[in-house]
Amino acid sequence: MLSKIDLLTLFPKMAEGFLTESILGRASTHGLLDINIHNLRDWSTDKHHKVDDRPFGGGAGMVLMPEPLFAAIEEIKTPDTTTIYLCPDGEPLSTPMARELAELPHLLLISGHYEGVDQRVRDALVDREVSIGDYVLTNGTLPAAVLIDCVARQIPGVLGEEKSLTQDSFNDNFLTFPQFTRPAEYRGMKVPEVLLSGDHAAIERWREEERRRQTRLRRPDLNP
Repeated sequence: MLSKIDLLTLFPKMAEGFLTESILGRASTHGLLDINIHNLRDWSTDKHHKVDDRPFGGGAGMVLMPEPLFAAIEEIKTPDTTTIYLCPDGEPLSTPMARELAELPHLLLISGHYEGVDQRVRDALVDREVSIGDYVLTNGTLPAAVLIDCVARQIPGVLGEEKSLTQDSFNDNFLTFPQFTRPAEYRGMKVPEVLLSGDHAAIERWREEERRRQTRLRRPDLNP
């Protein structure tokens, strides 16, 4: 089971707030998950802490150089480490992938920037490449934080209510059901009577029907 995550990024402050608040913060405080954020510039040998250079062959943007990345990854990783590079052309992040990653002991996440990283890093050191969607962000720090959040939910004890996992959208290729709380009527809008009935079997049937209905309406591709 996953116990440690290291994040290698050019923007540690961007990740710090996200990874120290709410559920992830509690998971760290309670010793369920050890999350460490590293600044890639700490491995630069340049006096200005340079980590990027122009791409061979020309073109726009800059590319992260191999030297600091090799040095950082080789220092941080252990025989139990799975190294993941966050990039737009990686395999799509999904709940099944999150479950799989949560079974690994140690993840090392590489956050790219500019035009990405030198391909030799990907070829020699990266075990898996992951994308959080078909779009491009300014750097991989936010995608890395999203992956951490998604994977951490799969670790026993991280969520206060473990049933939340089974009710999540995409848990079994269905979306989740609508949720309501007090008051039972607000501005003429009423909570469905079944949820007030106390009949737990009827409530479960309603929720399952709603999951299927919501999926047909919003994401028919999940269950064609």
